[in-house]
Amino acid sequence: MSGPGTRPRDPAGGGLVRPRRQWPLLLVSALVLGGVVAALLGPETWRAGCMVVGGALVLGALLRLVLSTRRAGLLRVRSKAFDVGVMLLAGGAVLVLSVVVPAGR
Repeated sequence: MSGPGTRPRDPAGGGLVRPRRQWPLLLVSALVLGGVVAALLGPETWRAGCMVVGGALVLGALLRLVLSTRRAGLLRVRSKAFDVGVMLLAGGAVLVLSVVVPAGR
């Protein structure tokens, strides 16, 4: 039964739906999407867009590192060390490449 004081249940039967717990993933995803859009706007904005994407991945790694396993939500995929390492490596690589790649003519 659902009434004014009840909370929505997960259709799969896994318990209560808690969308607010997913704010770390939503934040990182929104920044990555914004960076990709900025990178695709034109030849003069690709570097800034790539830096936003790399920064978002580094932010995701930092959030995964400092948040508890429960609060990390869907940023938690494997172990904490694996998640942080992969996101730091990917974010660092994107940041380095966005600085090192020479501008086109």
